[in-house]
Amino acid sequence: MTWSIVARDPLTGHLGIAVASRFFAVGALVPHIRGGIGAVATQAFVNPLYGVDGLSLLAAGKAPEEIIAELIARDAGCNQRQLHLIDAKGRNAAFTGPACIDWAGHLIDENVSVAGNMLAGPDVVTETLATYNKAMDKPLAERLLVAMQAGEDAGGDKRGRQSAALAIHRDQDYPWLSLRADDHPDPLAELIRLHAVAGERYLHVAETMATRQNPTGRTDRREIDEKIAALEAARIAEGRPSASFATPLKM
Repeated sequence: MTWSIVARDPLTGHLGIAVASRFFAVGALVPHIRGGIGAVATQAFVNPLYGVDGLSLLAAGKAPEEIIAELIARDAGCNQRQLHLIDAKGRNAAFTGPACIDWAGHLIDENVSVAGNMLAGPDVVTETLATYNKAMDKPLAERLLVAMQAGEDAGGDKRGRQSAALAIHRDQDYPWLSLRADDHPDPLAELIRLHAVAGERYLHVAETMATRQNPTGRTDRREIDEKIAALEAARIAEGRPSASFATPLKM
């Protein structure tokens, strides 16, 4: 009851998933990512274990095609499921059960796949993939968002709109960016706004967070504060309002 895109950035190795649906909180169960391991989207008559177990099998070194075969072999309801995934090397695979509600299907390309069910038609998947591939000059998050909007413009979920999500992992177990619009009249537009808000402050703070390679991260606030202040000053000078709904800072 949704469509999604699963991608690996070939330049950075970063992994991302974007998803939209006429279903509540689609971001809670569809996207599953582990930095440096892989990304899995499980949807249609969703089986969350496809995501959880799929990542474990990727971590164990199994290939995406093998993982799909193993997951559906143990699931008597697999004909109603849809699944696509990619590993840290860019190998990918997809499965659309024959009982998924029309229109349902998937497309696989190098380092990316798109899959959907209960869609307005095949153009949703086709346009999502084509737009993604045309936007390789953009950062991964923007690439995923413009691709999903192209799918929405092609008809999207044939029942309408309700929720959307975007998740990106770099090389850590925690997400570098995780955005959700769980119940919204235009959830993809809300994700775009949230991404703009993240760019004002959050993404710069994210650069300082602890990693496995550097368990302390960067604790000197001066550099990041100066960068955020410079961006804020430029925004004000250009007359651009903040994308955020946050109340003014109290000092």
